[in-house]
Amino acid sequence: MWDVSDVRHVLVLPDREAAEEVAEVLGERFGTDEEPRLVRDALAGEDDAEDAQWLVVLRDEAGRLDPAELDAFAGEWDGWREEP
Repeated sequence: MWDVSDVRHVLVLPDREAAEEVAEVLGERFGTDEEPRLVRDALAGEDDAEDAQWLVVLRDEAGRLDPAELDAFAGEWDGWREEP
């Protein structure tokens, strides 16, 4: 179980496929060792799975990942980095 205080970066992606690709490439691109956590985030009032955003939650206790680089990285999949 993750402690919310440990969460450093949340990448918001438009769908599950994009989130899975981001999680896969993240380690290669940024040298992260820990597996990021994927979370489905249903939009308020929406019950259709197609209307869900997906979050890639990444711990960065050392603070070595650049937020601007992560935002640009998520943008490659039409996503963005959001403050947790």
